Amino acid sequence: MSENLNNLLVPELLDSISKIIIDARKHVVQTINNELIVTYWRIGKEIVEKEHVNNIDNQTSRQIILQLSKQLTEILGSGFSRSNLFNMRKLYIEFPNVQTLSGHLSWSHICEVIMIDNKHKRDFYLAQTQENKLSVRELRNQIERCVYERTLSNRLLEPEKTVVPMITKYNPADVVKDPYIIDFLGIPENEYVEENELENRLILHLEKFLLELGHGFMFVGRQKRITINNTHYYVDLVFYNKILRCYVLIELKTRKLQIEDAGQVNTYLNYYKTEINDEFDNPPIGIILCAEKEEIAAEYILSGFENNVFASKYITVLPNKHQLEEQLKFAIENDKNKKVNIESTG
Repeated sequence: MSENLNNLLVPELLDSISKIIIDARKHVVQTINNELIVTYWRIGKEIVEKEHVNNIDNQTSRQIILQLSKQLTEILGSGFSRSNLFNMRKLYIEFPNVQTLSGHLSWSHICEVIMIDNKHKRDFYLAQTQENKLSVRELRNQIERCVYERTLSNRLLEPEKTVVPMITKYNPADVVKDPYIIDFLGIPENEYVEENELENRLILHLEKFLLELGHGFMFVGRQKRITINNTHYYVDLVFYNKILRCYVLIELKTRKLQIEDAGQVNTYLNYYKTEINDEFDNPPIGIILCAEKEEIAAEYILSGFENNVFASKYITVLPNKHQLEEQLKFAIENDKNKKVNIESTG
């Protein structure tokens, strides 16, 4: 009897005590992290206030910080490099109220965004990090791949969407990018590849493809078979997005978007909605990932479906930031012109 009781109680106590310890450790780490950020903010405040009182210019400030870095490192050890002190100074300047920073952000997260001068852009990445619990690596990947510029440009080019600098709540359209940049596949620009070759390369670089898809995507499988009236069909790639709580079906097309593509994906979505979804799943999303897409034709091809069917281009060479900035500038000008036209006709 005693042995049976031990066998029951020991695992139960092990689980409960382990949870207590793990939660306590997380709380300690979070507390230390918060105190570290507040401490760095106070250091930045001290530097900025002394500069103002003594009317110190930027050049003199750089020299003071360099000397301060050397002496602090000798006295207190690592953590006070010149770049770190500059970041502390910048932290105070950009965030006069340190309480506005989320407690979930680490100093490494803050260092990734603190040097972004555009406030809307900086707030965008901070919001993405907080909501989606992005790792530093994921955050850096988003910044390097210009997710802000691409997201804002897409929203501006779609007149029915409200343009906001931060995504505060996901809907299906928010998780779909256009274009998707798959430069990690090593395919030269304008080189044609077969669909199965494109699929094979995406699978070989699945981790990088997941990062490009965005946060919350989990891989389910490739060439997932569905059967309708004893006829087999195969979905190229199937993912699940844990934020939207839905399946995401991707159909690869190494050519221009065509009329029949939308009907094909819509059929797959109907099947998943009826046969695969459980009671907790939201309706699935379909993405046609194609080499070319003519915008006006795409509007006609994709509209009218009850399901969420999207089409996005893929690009095999990462465009430079200048090209993306020009695209964003063009989108902003278009948006302003549309607003002027609406006001003048209203």
